[in-house]
Amino acid sequence: MLALRLVRGTHPVVQARRLLVAAAAAGVGFLLLCALGYAVGHPSHAGDGLLRLLWCALPLAATVQFAVAVARTDPSTRPRPGLSAIGLGPARLTAIAAASTAVACTLGSAVALLCYLHLRGDITGLPFDGAAADLLAADQPLPLAAALTLLALVPAVAATAAGLSLRPRTTERAPASPTAALPWGVALLAVGLAVETYAARGDGGGVLAGWILTAVGLAAMGPALTHACGRLLQTARPGAVRLLAGRVLMSESSRLGRPLGVVAAVGSGTVAGLALYGSTGLGPLTWLGVTVVVACTVGTLLTAALESKQTRTHTTEALLRLGAPPTVLRTTVLLRATTLLAVFAPLTWAIGALAAIPLRG
Repeated sequence: MLALRLVRGTHPVVQARRLLVAAAAAGVGFLLLCALGYAVGHPSHAGDGLLRLLWCALPLAATVQFAVAVARTDPSTRPRPGLSAIGLGPARLTAIAAASTAVACTLGSAVALLCYLHLRGDITGLPFDGAAADLLAADQPLPLAAALTLLALVPAVAATAAGLSLRPRTTERAPASPTAALPWGVALLAVGLAVETYAARGDGGGVLAGWILTAVGLAAMGPALTHACGRLLQTARPGAVRLLAGRVLMSESSRLGRPLGVVAAVGSGTVAGLALYGSTGLGPLTWLGVTVVVACTVGTLLTAALESKQTRTHTTEALLRLGAPPTVLRTTVLLRATTLLAVFAPLTWAIGALAAIPLRG
């Protein structure tokens, strides 16, 4: 009940972020139900049905990542003085964050089930002249237990991930260097591209495994590349703007680097997909999955940038009190964004082009 009251009484912007999480969960739930419908309608193609279900792991992972990022920036679950005295310590706030995430994802799953049943004609008859009947196996009974199990997957995984991400830690871990994972990231990226090349003539499972390895490699490389961008800005006798922008990128490289790496992985996959199939060679469910993945990864990056801005509030206020003009702060933001774009955009295009070469054959 307390989680529901906190969800109801928060700022409209926070509510909008939660609704975006619900919308992403609805998209993933609909894709899972469509994979189930294909398996029900094509019992002799069990391998294809399993492959469709495995491909749903990509939008599921993107949605969980976005839900965790939204939970981290939720002001209602942030520790504040005096809350421990009324029983709202860090552990209780973590439980509330997990419950709020579960509520948003459950709402999305319910919407997905209603939309799926409506398109199947189980509620008011077949809409759109039955255009989606074959796609959703409208002539077969829906296994309700399997459908509810799949729909419960998104809230359960997202709530668990949010709880683990926000759990109170009794001991402080060492501040690992953002460049420590760079060799592992490069190795995973190379292995992922090799797996995609080897599996190009086989089934889609190998391509999926290769793309996941590529995405993990880019996510591991992201903090090191962001840290390098900060160092690059401070070379050759930097002024105040370049020095401030570089210092911020170096200090926030771990927070921003991983979402940047994931966005680069999604962008490279999009480049490869468009090179292979074009904009008209993909079906509606594929477009839905791509939309969910792109929207969630970009949303996660923007949310991480918001979290980074919130952690620098005191520093920004101190600079303004010392007489720093607001235009300087805006210029540093633009300079950071331009530098990151100049580094990550060519990398994204290059990896996408490399991944598309073996798939064309």
